[in-house]
Amino acid sequence: MTTIRTPTGDPSPVLGPNPQTVESLDGYLAAGGYRPCPDTGALLDRVAAADLRGRGGAGFPAATKLRSVRDRGGTPVVVANGEEGEPGSAKDRWLMRARPHLVLDGLALAAAITGADRGYVYLSDAVAAERIRQALAERDPGLPVSVLRTEHAYVAGEETAVVRRIDGGPALPTAKPPRPFERGVGGAPTLVANVETLARLALLSRYRDGAATTALVTLSGGPRHPLLTEVRYGTPLRTLAELHGVPQPRAVLMGGLFGGLLDPDRLELRLDQAELASAGSGLGCGAIRFLDADECPVAITADALELLAAESSRQCGVCVSGTRAMAETLSALATGVCGTEGTANLARWSRGLPGRGACGLLDAAARLAGSLLAHFPELVAAHLRRPCPTCAATPPDSGRRLHVPAPDIAPGAQRLTAIDRPHTTPGARGTARATLSPTSG
Repeated sequence: MTTIRTPTGDPSPVLGPNPQTVESLDGYLAAGGYRPCPDTGALLDRVAAADLRGRGGAGFPAATKLRSVRDRGGTPVVVANGEEGEPGSAKDRWLMRARPHLVLDGLALAAAITGADRGYVYLSDAVAAERIRQALAERDPGLPVSVLRTEHAYVAGEETAVVRRIDGGPALPTAKPPRPFERGVGGAPTLVANVETLARLALLSRYRDGAATTALVTLSGGPRHPLLTEVRYGTPLRTLAELHGVPQPRAVLMGGLFGGLLDPDRLELRLDQAELASAGSGLGCGAIRFLDADECPVAITADALELLAAESSRQCGVCVSGTRAMAETLSALATGVCGTEGTANLARWSRGLPGRGACGLLDAAARLAGSLLAHFPELVAAHLRRPCPTCAATPPDSGRRLHVPAPDIAPGAQRLTAIDRPHTTPGARGTARATLSPTSG
């Protein structure tokens, strides 16, 4: 079970005042939702000034992405990407289950900015899909919106995989270029935006401050249940470790599987894209696992590599062979049968494989292996000398322990608090009919 915590005394613009309950349409309208946007240029400037970045993992500037689609020509398409591929993340499923109107409001605003005439909500979670459908039935968001479910997979949320699936193909990445903003759904310029990014776009349309200064994070590891919370950028990792009840972790698994491992000496690093990148890591989707004394970094890395090898889309030979070789070597290290040749190969692969696949899966695998060698050399050396008792007690389980369930959300209406009160009278934004795709799950 994943629990939810609203930080005491600190605004939580996306979590809202009652994150365990589904927002009601009446409550959302009373809070200023679905307001008209008479000046999309001014809103785009506000997004740029706030430095809103994509919350799906890459952290790309949202304003640049919106402008690229708007300026490409033709009639664009907008996609709310809710396919949460990272096993340690629960934020996107929570957001669509608990605040579907906030997501749809952001999608409609993205359409207004780019000039799109239709939108999609793309996801695999059945509960989230039903909540989105209910929200569409309650309120027309201002453009035709189709809900399309896909099969869950690590690579299914990659933006070219999203476009390929919507166009009727498999949810597998394609070679780039072209990128979706150049040629996406049906050949049209397409904005593929994470659902949290769109939620913050909707909040920025109402409030000038706060909407882009926080991030949803999923904390896991240790004896406690996984935790979904919202924290300010700039918060040290040490603060999050203490919040989750693992004040002295053996290691930190950052950004789901994409940010690699950090050692305990780096707990003063803050939630900051540039600061984490300078340390060879990244925030990614905001999934952070704190390993306690019962979790060995070698075993966790072996689990993660096994999961990535199994999730490879089998389209790039170097990815298939590279992820499998790294997974087998890490498994051998965890079980005490790896030699120095194996770790030398890991070091060579971690340097040479990034950038050689069609998507980021191979990069994530290489970063994981490289970060283990770089930040835990003494631990790796100890595993070469003798079997690890911690690894023996917790053998690799193909990544199952890394998966975080979505929080339970109860039906009901949210009450208003100061952060939800509107600045102006709410209004409707258009009369176009909302639709459901015949391919919806």
